[in-house]
Amino acid sequence: MALELYIRPCTHEPPLCHSPPPNKPLRVHIQGPLESIQKLLPDASWCPIGPFPQRGGLKLASLTHQKLYRVNYAPKVRDEYLAYVIEGRIPLDRIDYYGVTFDHLVPANDPNPEVLAINIIEVDNDGGAYANEFLSFPVDVTEYTGKKVLAVPRCGQKKKGTQDRGRINSLVAERDYEIRT
Repeated sequence: MALELYIRPCTHEPPLCHSPPPNKPLRVHIQGPLESIQKLLPDASWCPIGPFPQRGGLKLASLTHQKLYRVNYAPKVRDEYLAYVIEGRIPLDRIDYYGVTFDHLVPANDPNPEVLAINIIEVDNDGGAYANEFLSFPVDVTEYTGKKVLAVPRCGQKKKGTQDRGRINSLVAERDYEIRT
């Protein structure tokens, strides 16, 4: 049974990038441990690794878009991040962490759109210890275990001075260059 994706509301007044207005162009990046993503998409296959984009990545982008905009739509995936499992010094053909980037109404000629970075936080395997250390709000694990998967935009994290916009937009530009050549 698939769990619900719960994207925590913005902690800023007024909200920064989320919940985003439906007419605002926005590049969205969501990432997290594969064990958490599999709770959201239990039927998605992640092994062996396929060509860009992963089928599960398309589903994660659609699910995230639906949660943000309340519309069922398959957005165009612009980039993905795969963290391979390493045994010794050898990367295996499986991942344990995944991220996907997609656009919502971003014009094709916009190289530097606003970015919403969301991290999926695994709370079951450590009783919420990581979440309670690195998030700016307390996490009660009983609200999530077996019910929903916590996803937190950057504003709800203690990580300061991020450069998400530049990093994510440059990765999309690199992916576009690879596809063209």
